[in-house]
Amino acid sequence: MTPEQARTLCEAYLADIMMESTITKKVIGAVPADKSSYAPSEKCMNALKLCNHIAASEIGFLTAVADGAFTPQTFTDVKEATPADAVKWYEQKLPGAIERVKGMSGEALAKEVDFFGIMKMPAVSVLGLNVKHGVHHRGQLSSYLRPMGAKVPSIYGPSGDSQ
Repeated sequence: MTPEQARTLCEAYLADIMMESTITKKVIGAVPADKSSYAPSEKCMNALKLCNHIAASEIGFLTAVADGAFTPQTFTDVKEATPADAVKWYEQKLPGAIERVKGMSGEALAKEVDFFGIMKMPAVSVLGLNVKHGVHHRGQLSSYLRPMGAKVPSIYGPSGDSQ
C-alpha cells in the first residue's frame, strides 16, 4: 500500500467512524441503567460490560493506529458505572483519538502493525476493522434493548420503536 492510498483510506475510515459514533452513542445511551446487568445468555457480556467494551475498543483501535502498535495498554479497561457514564467517557476520548490519527503521515498509516499475533495489516486497515468491530457489537447491544424493556433508537433509518 502506498502512503497516498493509506491517507485516502484514512480519510474515508475516519468519516465512517465519526458518522457511526453518533449511532453508537444513541444505542449505548438507550440501555436502561437499572437493567444494565442483562445478558441474553451466560455466554454473552452483560449490557454494561458490552457498553464499556464498545467504547474502549473504538478508542483502543484508534490509539493503536496512532501509536503504530498494539500493546497490553492499548485497550483501556473502561469500568463506567452506567451506560450514560460510558457515553460520556466515549464522547470525551473520541475527538482526541481521531485527531491523533488525522495527524499521521501516509507512511505511518501504511506501516504494518501486528494485532497481538493474530493478524498483521497496514495501520490504516485497523481503522476499517474498528468500524466493523463497533458495528458488530453495537448490533449485539441493540438486540438486548427490547428484552430489557427499552426502545431501539433509529440506526440507519427508523426502528420499529422510533416510528
